[in-house]
Amino acid sequence: MNIIIAGNGKVGSTLTKLLSTEGHDVTLIDKNTHVLEESLEQYDVMTISGNCVSMHILLQAGVRETDLLIAATDADETNLLCCTTAHYLNPNLHTIARIRDPEYSEQIYTMKDVFGLSMTINPERQAAQEIAYLLQYPGFLKRDTFAKGRMEIVELRIDKTSKLCNMALSDLNSIVNCRVLVCAVLRSGTAIAPKGNFVLREGDRIFVTASPHNLTNMLRSLGIITRRVRNVMLCGGGRVSYYLADILNRHGISVKLMEKSEARCRELSALLPEVMVIQGDGTDHAVLDSEGLTKTDALVSLTGIDELNMIMSLYGQSQGVPQVITKLGRMENHTIIDALALGSVVCPKELCCNNIVRYVRAMQNQTGAAVSVHRIAHGQVEAVEFLVDDTTLHCNTPLKDIRLKDNVLVVSITHGSRTEIPGGDASFDVGDTIVVVTSGQGTLRQLNDIFA
Repeated sequence: MNIIIAGNGKVGSTLTKLLSTEGHDVTLIDKNTHVLEESLEQYDVMTISGNCVSMHILLQAGVRETDLLIAATDADETNLLCCTTAHYLNPNLHTIARIRDPEYSEQIYTMKDVFGLSMTINPERQAAQEIAYLLQYPGFLKRDTFAKGRMEIVELRIDKTSKLCNMALSDLNSIVNCRVLVCAVLRSGTAIAPKGNFVLREGDRIFVTASPHNLTNMLRSLGIITRRVRNVMLCGGGRVSYYLADILNRHGISVKLMEKSEARCRELSALLPEVMVIQGDGTDHAVLDSEGLTKTDALVSLTGIDELNMIMSLYGQSQGVPQVITKLGRMENHTIIDALALGSVVCPKELCCNNIVRYVRAMQNQTGAAVSVHRIAHGQVEAVEFLVDDTTLHCNTPLKDIRLKDNVLVVSITHGSRTEIPGGDASFDVGDTIVVVTSGQGTLRQLNDIFA
């Protein structure tokens, strides 16, 4: 596919890497020639220096022959005008705009057709929704949902006191007393597709597939006590904090929001009258202690500086806060991140880029296309949900009789309202949904790609 990416910042550069790696013809537009030169050196892409709202620049980028334009500059207004202009030049063009300002988000969503938008993305709102989701189940580091909520893949860290430490996976179901499947393990920064004789070690991060009911049973069996989150402390007053405080407040959760800037505190107090906004430095341990850190159910570190977020989260962990969540803008150094006790880690950039990649794959092949795509294990593994249709091969054939490609595992099949972790005798039919996990290099664009 021909794709134009306008804006080569954090989101734009990550999309360039992901989409060019998948074989798309990518053209970058940015005013900064230096960042364009960096991308040109790393990836097989075209670059154009200029203003992405200019008709001349868009035509030079080949907008009339383009399938998708993604506007990901730092300015919402620029992204809107870029998409509107591009759609005027090519009415068949798909357009995605990054819109971050809370004042714009709601009204633009209802006016997508007016602006010629196929989709809007808001990394900060997505991050807030992800954090709110994690707060529902404090025992998990990460949760991804499939089959309309009937199946999940969750991430857990194995510590030395865990019942799973030094245990072979073949013994897992007897210990947790329910049906679950470990579909991947992250050990020392490397993703592993484990067999039944694989022994879990301290420091491993495991990715478990199960229904929500069985996940609750698993936590109970492992002695991981979870309680409903009733009060949360947010450190940092940026957009993610605003969206998250609003979500939590609407769910009846008490929120303390700490921000260093007096002017921003006033602004947040006006926007969130039911939230306690405190002017203070979250990196100051005395301030955190005085505001009742040890009595809070969860600490969420949300400043715009990764290092500060790490410091606050590490202190929260040391003080015994039941749940700690850390926002990071960059996830490149996975080894250091894994070695630190940062609790759950949320990266707005990754959330939004994964969402766009899913949209691109659905555009590519409507027949058998992925319903959802989630990257786990630091992006080394993909969990992909497909709908079985009349073009799908091997319907009603037991899985034990089907040859799958290497590094592909079928982790769940949904038949109507019933979802199962399949054994060798399980099969699928038209209308079912299948979730597969793959650690291979090739991209699964449609369901038939899983078969050898």
